[in-house]
Amino acid sequence: MSFQEAGGRVPLIAGNWKMYKTSLEGAAFVRALARELGPGLRGRDVVVAPAFTGLREAVHAAEGTGIAVCAQDVFWEAEGAYTGEVSATMLADLGVTTVIIGHSERRALFGETDESVAKKVRAALDHGLQAIMCVGESEGQRDEGQTESVLSRQVPAGLAMAREAEMANVAIAYEPIWAIGTGRTATPVMAEEAVAFVRTQVEVSLGARGAEIVRVLYGGSVRPDNIDDLMAQPDIDGVLVGGASLDVAAFARIVRFVGA
Repeated sequence: MSFQEAGGRVPLIAGNWKMYKTSLEGAAFVRALARELGPGLRGRDVVVAPAFTGLREAVHAAEGTGIAVCAQDVFWEAEGAYTGEVSATMLADLGVTTVIIGHSERRALFGETDESVAKKVRAALDHGLQAIMCVGESEGQRDEGQTESVLSRQVPAGLAMAREAEMANVAIAYEPIWAIGTGRTATPVMAEEAVAFVRTQVEVSLGARGAEIVRVLYGGSVRPDNIDDLMAQPDIDGVLVGGASLDVAAFARIVRFVGA
């Protein structure tokens, strides 16, 4: 469901499982999460992102629960001689609704570029998938005061092939690389400043309406003990959760953040 369909910027809580959980483990997790949350998912969107091998089982387990299933990456071509890649067409065929694009680990370990991010965002939108586009600075870049210069490059570049009205189907996850998997977290004020700046870059690139309807998330050591403070910030529309999304109780508490 897009923002426009939902009538506002509904909070988005996304769990990125990275390279954890077999297909059976993932399906069991989805069923357990659905039991834990019960029918009370109104007012927020919840997605989980298994590895490619677990997508089908997770989709089946999520049927009728209100939980959506997200892929961790996508290729920009619909088909072709691209060994090892998975297209948006294939993901949509499985019942996947959303895809993470440009995660910092993809950028750092696998050579993801701003150009490839833009092409993947375009492919996702063309095939009816919602995109969670990741941006963020390294520790060195933050220490050198380059946070805004990094974001002012990554955001417009990643959205270069998107259109203003399509921002209802795009979320941008600000993930300070120095806070991912380290236990360090940007303070709520730091996170809010960066997220607000991301929104200004959307407005510069795609207009005021695009900035109004895009969801901007925070990602970086999100935990049950900091979710309420993060979600109390006016510009933070949700979170991209790593390690804490692997535990049912922890992730359910994040989904149930206080202050919706």
